[in-house]
Amino acid sequence: MRKLGLGTLRRIVLLIFFALFVAVTLRWISLERWRWTMTHAEEIETASPSPTAAPSAAATRPPTISGKFDLSRLFNGITLRSEVETTSGAAASEERVDPMSYAIDLKLRARVPTPNRTVDELGKVSPDLGKLLPGLPTMAKPEAVSPLFAQLYETKVRELRENLSRLDLLLSRHNFYDCQTVLALRHPETKRRALLFQADMDVDADGSDGDRVPAGNGVSPTFKPFTSFRWGKKSNRPNPYLPGIEDRLRRVELEQRTATPERKRDLKNAATELRDEIGAMKKYSYLIGTYDPFIVVPASFTKGSDAAHVGDYAVVIAGSTIYPAMVGDVGPNDRVGEASLRIAKEVNGLSNPNNRPISELKATYIVFNGTADSSWGSPDLEKLQARCEALVKEIGGASVPLHHWVNTVPPLPTPTPTPTPSPTPSISPTPSASPSPTPMFSETPSPTSPPLIHPTFAFPTPSPSATF
Repeated sequence: MRKLGLGTLRRIVLLIFFALFVAVTLRWISLERWRWTMTHAEEIETASPSPTAAPSAAATRPPTISGKFDLSRLFNGITLRSEVETTSGAAASEERVDPMSYAIDLKLRARVPTPNRTVDELGKVSPDLGKLLPGLPTMAKPEAVSPLFAQLYETKVRELRENLSRLDLLLSRHNFYDCQTVLALRHPETKRRALLFQADMDVDADGSDGDRVPAGNGVSPTFKPFTSFRWGKKSNRPNPYLPGIEDRLRRVELEQRTATPERKRDLKNAATELRDEIGAMKKYSYLIGTYDPFIVVPASFTKGSDAAHVGDYAVVIAGSTIYPAMVGDVGPNDRVGEASLRIAKEVNGLSNPNNRPISELKATYIVFNGTADSSWGSPDLEKLQARCEALVKEIGGASVPLHHWVNTVPPLPTPTPTPTPSPTPSISPTPSASPSPTPMFSETPSPTSPPLIHPTFAFPTPSPSATF
């Protein structure tokens, strides 16, 4: 009985040990399979992402903000003061269904600036301005303040009201206070009119011209190959950014086939816009921000009696230097102060599309109203220099010479000549005693045969001549 009890005990112990071993093994296998499944799923998702799903009601739900979120740090320059105010209420079940029991009152306070009216006031931010332009004090009077300044800030305030519920669309402090003044000048003797505005200097790197620069050099995340100043193309060299836009159109048209009706409407509008851009790029050339000295004016500045128009000649004053320029592009209604990358890098060599040369309101822009040429073409820097010098003289002259621009557009690549084979004479036997060489080819091909010498850019087809 005792031996039977010991044997049974051994069997029970072995059975328990075996069961534990099997349980541990199965658990290990289960964990390994789970880990392999998760890793394999991540690899598949990374290697071949699934196509973007059509937008649905759930897709429009705003993403949940995870982690700590400090609203006061969301917008650079906007001062946020927060306060929690509590009052006694009803039962929680009643307050939960009342939308006003748990609410935030959002109120933005902004002081609208007063424009500078005299040279002395402008001298606080640009001390050299009166010295550089001796005739400016006779034109910069309190009554010279243009209505464009008030219209600019009316636009800014209106957009603040419209976007107050969308904090991500609010103007930053920097962009709200980006204009010191707008003055409509008129010289008392020459009657020359000019529009002066004082602002900072953002950078415009837009524009393209396949005739002058066949290779693209878009250097900005927001780059656009267009400018408001444009002219008809002069060569058959395509715009370097045309293939990219054509590819975008193909992708939009492909997506239209399987899109939902709502999405199809958006894609149809996008396709129409892309076709218009393609047509314009095939027909026109534009300024190039990297090479051409031009400024950008708000769209609101192109209307009214003091309006500045695309193509008008202008000068930009930064520090003690006066730069010849032209109005080359039109920007948003609520932003002032922007110049091409060419001007920006001359003012500050560290400038790029994301790094403005002047952040303070120390850049002076003077546009000579109504001076645009009747016909437009690629910029002639020597003509620009002479025209701006003459216009500056009409407002009292300058105490320093204007900056002289040098053409930095790289030369067009020289086409490589294509060698053409010369006719090779051969000897044909004849019955005569003294055989004469007979050419195999003639420079005048028959009407049914292809030309023997193919025309190239460097070597056009030669005119017909007598045979050998």
